[in-house]
Amino acid sequence: MKYFDFAPVFKAMSDEKRLKIIDLLSNGSLCACKILEHFDFSQPALSQHMKVLVDAGLVSGVRVGNWMHYSLVKEKYEEVISFVKQISSENKEHFCDEECGKCK
Repeated sequence: MKYFDFAPVFKAMSDEKRLKIIDLLSNGSLCACKILEHFDFSQPALSQHMKVLVDAGLVSGVRVGNWMHYSLVKEKYEEVISFVKQISSENKEHFCDEECGKCK
């Protein structure tokens, strides 16, 4: 695990609208049209938010007809939880980018 692997995840999760999208998707896959019902922004704005979430590996999308259907990538959330536990726990080995000289 490297810090730079998780930076895009935390950047994606740093926006309150994207956190709400994640919360909506926690109950299962949703069509973009259903996600839009919970926000006061355009479909192109939703597409930008979804791109950030997909690029971070937090959400996957499948086109069904004219609309995208999105769902959470559960494995990614398990990785993120594990990473946070690891970096916040005491009595652990140091790890980070290879140039620090202390990493495995």
